[in-house]
Amino acid sequence: MKFKIKKAEIVGIILALILVLLDYLFFREDVFFYFVIGIAFVIAAGPFLVYVVIEVNIEKEKEEKFLEFSRDLVEGVRSGVPISKSVLNLQDKDYGALSIHVKKMANQISLGIPVRESLDTFAKDIGNKTIIRAVNLIKEAERTGGNIETILESVAASVTTIEKLKKERDAAIYSLVVQGYIIYFIFIIIILVMQFKILPMTMGITNLGGVGEIGISTTQMSAQDLSTPFLYLLITQGLFAGLIIGKLASGNIKSGIKHSIILVIIAVMISTGAKIFL
Repeated sequence: MKFKIKKAEIVGIILALILVLLDYLFFREDVFFYFVIGIAFVIAAGPFLVYVVIEVNIEKEKEEKFLEFSRDLVEGVRSGVPISKSVLNLQDKDYGALSIHVKKMANQISLGIPVRESLDTFAKDIGNKTIIRAVNLIKEAERTGGNIETILESVAASVTTIEKLKKERDAAIYSLVVQGYIIYFIFIIIILVMQFKILPMTMGITNLGGVGEIGISTTQMSAQDLSTPFLYLLITQGLFAGLIIGKLASGNIKSGIKHSIILVIIAVMISTGAKIFL
């Protein structure tokens, strides 16, 4: 997955840094300090979350539209039209996120670039594993002079099967994704109980520094000193739990990043907000 920092993400980071600076200047000793830090994190991470969600949806749309494109190619070749001419005939059809790549391939073919090279560029630009495998089959059929109609039908059938299996897998693991979120929320509740119920009970406990003729030295630890690491624990847990959920849901880390950002934002806002209300 290629990350390109966009203007919205840069603006989000700058606004978050400004908010952190103002928070430090005006709320450094206030109960709102960590809550404002949480809001700053949401502002910084929000654009990245939107970007990841959009990218994942575009990838899904490309796979779905490639199936439609493959079927249209089959119909064209079946009617006796060469594959190069079929691509030219389909360049103005709406394939959603795939349209720009189809038009580029058609332009290359119209300029005299061989179909194999155009298909290779088409696959590399999209970068989807399913589409790359399908295009490689079409290229080989075109190179060896095989029955391109049969190959295209096989490719379309293969892509259809893959899409069907993905939908079945998504339905099968949906409950696992929900369980992952439920388990994480239970973990947050346990941390909050420890932070606001158990830790205050320990504030009266002192650690003996030594007993002797000089006397007894004691060190008092505040609940704040003990509760701060819990926030780091929630963030770490949310980060890796999100990656695991994404891997289970879609089989790639890209979706995991989306879940990680969501879980971390939830953890930060609940943890910092609880310090105000509890």
